[in-house]
Amino acid sequence: MPAQLLDGNILSKKLRAKIAARGAIVTAKGVRPGLAVIVVGDNPASQIYVRNKVKACEDVGFHSVLESFSVELGEAELLARIATLNADPSIHGILVQLPLPEHIASERVLEAIAPQKDVDGFHIANAGALMVGHPQFKPCTPYGCMKILENIDYPIRGARAVIVGASNIVGKPMALLLLQAGATVTICNSKTRDLAHHTKDADILVVATGKAKMITGDMIKTGAVVIDVGINRMPDGKLCGDVDFDTAKYIAGWITPVPGGVGPMTITMLLMNTLEAAEKAAKL
Repeated sequence: MPAQLLDGNILSKKLRAKIAARGAIVTAKGVRPGLAVIVVGDNPASQIYVRNKVKACEDVGFHSVLESFSVELGEAELLARIATLNADPSIHGILVQLPLPEHIASERVLEAIAPQKDVDGFHIANAGALMVGHPQFKPCTPYGCMKILENIDYPIRGARAVIVGASNIVGKPMALLLLQAGATVTICNSKTRDLAHHTKDADILVVATGKAKMITGDMIKTGAVVIDVGINRMPDGKLCGDVDFDTAKYIAGWITPVPGGVGPMTITMLLMNTLEAAEKAAKL
C-alpha cells in the first residue's frame, strides 16, 4: 500500500490561519508584525522564493518590505541597509535571500542581522542557543519538518532518526531538534560509507542533499517517515526531490511530496518566527 502523503500545503493552511489570528491580536496592540526580505541579483529561483514569502506575509495581514538590489551592490552598502532595518521598529524580522553574489561574504551579512530579528535562525547567537536547547528562533526548514512530525503525532522519543546532509541550514539544526525531542540521531554526509546501511535503519529519514532522487526505495526502512527537503529541476522542467518518490512511496509509511511538502512549511515557520518576534516586541 502506498505511503500516506504528508501534504505541506494542507498543514500550512491550518497553521497560517492560527498565525493570522495571533497576528491580529498583536496588531490590535499597536504592533503589526513586519518582515523585510532582501534579495541581491537576478537569480530566478531567488526571485520566486522572495515573492512567495512577501505574498505569504500579506495573506496573514503582516507588514512586508521587499528590497531588491542589483548584483553590483557592494557588501558595505548591504550591511548599511541591514543596520537601518535593525533600527526600524516596524520591522521585526529580516531575511536575506541566499545565495548572495560571490563578492559579498554571506557570513558577515548574516551576522549583521540583529539576533532578535534573525527570523531565519542563522545568526551565530541563535545557532548557539539552539545548540544548548534554548532557541530564540528555530531555523525555518527544520522547524517545519518538526511540525510535520508533530501533525501526525509521530513518537519521536526513542526513534532512530537519520539525516542525509550536514548543512548549517538544514542538516545540523534538524539533528539538534530531533535530539532534543528524544530521538537517536545519525548525520550522514558526502564521506559516509555505506549510506544505505544507515538510511535503512531510520524510523525517521530526512534528506537534504541537493542531489535529485539519490535516495531510492531500497534504501528505506519499511514504514519509515521520509521527509524530503530537496528540490531539483529535471531536464524536462519537472521538479523532484532528493528522494526517488516513485520507488520510496511503496516502502515508506509516510512521505512528503516535492513540491508541496516541506517547501510551504518553511515559509509558514518564517511567518511564525516573525510573529513571535513581534509578540516579544509588544511584550506579549
